[in-house]
Amino acid sequence: MPIVTALYLLYLAAPIALLAIGSVGQSWTNSLLPSGLTAGWYGQLWSDVSFRRAFTVSLTVCASTCAVTALIGVPLAYAIYGASRRGVRAAARVLFLLPVAAPPLVLGFGFILVFSSDSLPFLGSGWLLVAGHVVSTLPYLLQTLVADMRHLDLVTLETAAESLGAGFRQRLFGIVIPSLRQSLSSGLIMVAALSIGEFQLSNLIAGFLSRPYPVVLLQAFYGATGFACAGTMLLLLLAVLSALASASAGRGLPSRKGTPS
Repeated sequence: MPIVTALYLLYLAAPIALLAIGSVGQSWTNSLLPSGLTAGWYGQLWSDVSFRRAFTVSLTVCASTCAVTALIGVPLAYAIYGASRRGVRAAARVLFLLPVAAPPLVLGFGFILVFSSDSLPFLGSGWLLVAGHVVSTLPYLLQTLVADMRHLDLVTLETAAESLGAGFRQRLFGIVIPSLRQSLSSGLIMVAALSIGEFQLSNLIAGFLSRPYPVVLLQAFYGATGFACAGTMLLLLLAVLSALASASAGRGLPSRKGTPS
């Protein structure tokens, strides 16, 4: 088993190691490893206008996606949790996980059919790209929030607060939202990581000026290999930072021993 584990880890690490080596290699043509050593690819990446614009677009779309999913996700998760308590848990689960079951290509073609018409000519706009990211990432936030609501047994807490005279608004802002702050933070970090790396849907609906970083990065692989590797390492760095932030948020969760799941 240790050998199998080591081989699996090597299988996972080998492509990343080759990308890291290629990003500082001077030339890489028809060989296993590049020749020469240079940091110039990162300098070219920084000076490339299209990459800087794509990086800004990705960060803007990511921040907007997080904001919209938070505004929609908390009340929607609360409604789904309430519906599951009334015996329609399976239907509620299917409803909010439906975008995950649909492949990104299907969602992309649906957006193209709807928003490329004369009545809704919005294909290629930045807000439509944000809407697409919200559709594809919202289920992950909902899953996190609903699971935490069940773990906290919010119905007991709300019943106790209601018996003391607390109204719906007091229960929502005094119990529900404060209780979900850790899972909301963790879920939004997951949303950010998914939004930064999303490619298939973005490639179909993004306009020329609203292309996010992964879409522009694909085009770099048709040019200099070292430049493309440097761009990929930057994307990988963002993913690692998101994963570390998510792990830190997870460690901040209280143990909640004794609460029913």
